[in-house]
Amino acid sequence: MNEELVLVTGGTGFIAQHCMLALLNNGYRVRTTIRSLAREAEVRSNLKEGGVEPGERLSFVCADLSADKGWAEAAEGCTYVMHGASPTPSGNQTREEDWIKPAVEGNLRVLRAARDAGVKRVVLTSAFGAIGVGHKPLDRPFNETDWSDLTGNVWPYQKSKTLSERAAWDFIAREGGGLELSAINPVAVLGPALGADYSHSIRMIKSLMDGQPGCPKINSGFVDVRDVADLHLRAMTHPAASGERFLAISGQSTWMIDVAKVLRHRMGEAASKVTTRVLPSWLVRLIALKDPSMKSIVPLLGVNLNATSEKATRLLGWAPRSSEEAIVATAQSLVRLGLLRDSKEVA
Repeated sequence: MNEELVLVTGGTGFIAQHCMLALLNNGYRVRTTIRSLAREAEVRSNLKEGGVEPGERLSFVCADLSADKGWAEAAEGCTYVMHGASPTPSGNQTREEDWIKPAVEGNLRVLRAARDAGVKRVVLTSAFGAIGVGHKPLDRPFNETDWSDLTGNVWPYQKSKTLSERAAWDFIAREGGGLELSAINPVAVLGPALGADYSHSIRMIKSLMDGQPGCPKINSGFVDVRDVADLHLRAMTHPAASGERFLAISGQSTWMIDVAKVLRHRMGEAASKVTTRVLPSWLVRLIALKDPSMKSIVPLLGVNLNATSEKATRLLGWAPRSSEEAIVATAQSLVRLGLLRDSKEVA
């Protein structure tokens, strides 16, 4: 059994928990940070849902990205770090700095602790939001050489992801010492939910299954969280991954209407509320004037966000399952965990 210790930051996160499952299944010991130790039982319960009961091979440290306390202890003795913890401001913050400052400072805090502890490599969970936002339409798929154009129409979360990833690369270049860095930039992450706390992308599938009135003309790449975790594992140990970023997407990007069609085709009675009606873009713009939650959708209407994972496939031998499989696995987990509206009727 591999006795190397890996720190996974933000242990309550959806991607982080699947990374822990992948590490534990590959024989690693795992330490994870959570902001409150009261959530340890929830994390262990979610890992059990994912098929692993790690016992003493998993340990917890209380640490928050906004403070230095706990990070030296968290990184001590670790060979690798997977850093996916990301500050999500609570409440209705409208100021960009509420997103950007904690994201940038949080990345630097983790990298500093990793360097000082003699960690070999950090794998940073970045996002497609650091690559494919704010651009004029491209006539090719996005790739790892692209960075989001912050002079364009970019939302604070995407801006925070872009600036915090850039800050991480700058840190490695300036003061990283021997520390290596790889970055993973996933598109919308689907796959099996492990509990009621899941990713923003899964809410899209839940909304469709719960009977939202139509599908905006929105395009997105998709990837299964289990494949994102696998890519983190490959980037952690593969010699060719040091100093590189990797886009995580399965196949071509997909329009929301086609996601709805997959659900209708594959999920039977559980998808009886899924509509395959396209919402006209003028109507979405009108709704967004009164519904703040719809405003972030408007700049994406009709925009093709296709990207390529050719680099991860070629360099690291990554082979993700299809986006259709990811969509179906998401829906199945929502049914199994009773997370849909009126789920008792469906189950």
